[in-house]
Amino acid sequence: MLDPNIKVLIVDEHRTMLHILRSLLEQIGFKDINQASDGAKALEMFKAQKYGLIISEWALEGIGGYEFLQTVRKSENNKDVPFIILAADSTPQNVIKAKEAGVSHYILKPFTLEILQSKIKAVFR
Repeated sequence: MLDPNIKVLIVDEHRTMLHILRSLLEQIGFKDINQASDGAKALEMFKAQKYGLIISEWALEGIGGYEFLQTVRKSENNKDVPFIILAADSTPQNVIKAKEAGVSHYILKPFTLEILQSKIKAVFR
């Protein structure tokens, strides 16, 4: 069962995408949504709190989504948190890299509420 009270971290450089993602997550029922506009801020937030779900863009300036995922998976306290990557392309190399790094799911942009919801449900099964 999906717990709408878990703390969610969303990461994207584009304010519009953060707004859309927050709105979709709220429609799904999530209440505690934190957001970061770059990988460095996301990493800082991840180290400061425990999250029940992370959704991050692949292509971020500086610390990218892939590097952020690698850091999350190496952490002792929170390495098993479900982590969903959002990407504008799904080149086989990127998908393989993400899978090898331990991504929970990979969503190609643009996506619908139904796609997001199904991927979130899948990572909590």
